[in-house]
Amino acid sequence: MTNVTADASQRKAARIVGLLFLLSLIVPLLNWTLVLSGFIETDNAGATAHNMLSREFLFRIGIMNDILTSIVALSLAVALYTILKPIGKTLALLALFLKLTEAVLWAVMTLRNLDGLLILKGLDALAAGSPEQIQTLIGLFLNAHMSKSAVAGIFLGLSSTLFFYLFMKSGYISWILASFGMLSYALIVMYDSMLILFPNYAKMLIMQIIGWGPSVLAELVIGFWLLIKGVNVQSQDTRAFEST
Repeated sequence: MTNVTADASQRKAARIVGLLFLLSLIVPLLNWTLVLSGFIETDNAGATAHNMLSREFLFRIGIMNDILTSIVALSLAVALYTILKPIGKTLALLALFLKLTEAVLWAVMTLRNLDGLLILKGLDALAAGSPEQIQTLIGLFLNAHMSKSAVAGIFLGLSSTLFFYLFMKSGYISWILASFGMLSYALIVMYDSMLILFPNYAKMLIMQIIGWGPSVLAELVIGFWLLIKGVNVQSQDTRAFEST
């Protein structure tokens, strides 16, 4: 009876993981595509600052979406740890802390964006108008969003690579899917490291596709797999029996 209850709990947690995988892809992707990208003027930081003020409410929606991204990352970290802890507690715990660090970094970046907006609002309220140099500085900060997100991306890649190694070891999902997940997130680590070390090369479209494209596909496929099919708990039970 206990095993049946534990199996049901694992399957339920796996479906939650699947949903969170999809949300972790959809929420930041929509936020960047529909909100943040519309504010950034790469060659004109002053125009970026102007966009923040002229479309303030939309920018605040972007901030709320970034907060949601952080919450989803936190929830995914806990859910993944819950279902993979029996496979390897030490590695699962390390992956958990790496994932939590990613979530905290997203929250910090969101706070900095809000700080920038509040500073611009305060300057805009001055009778003399907003000093252009400070406006430009705030605009440059938002323009660097992609580079700043590379730090969180490295923690995302490291934690997810470990989690998918545990998935492969567990037999919960197809080893092909687990291996593809490991490869996809390892590419994120390499790409975001390149974005920090060699930003001009990393910003080339082909490098962005190689660095992030596989992970997008992996999150979609694995997210729907876990949400619909769940995990093969019997496979892990069989391995545990054979090892005794």
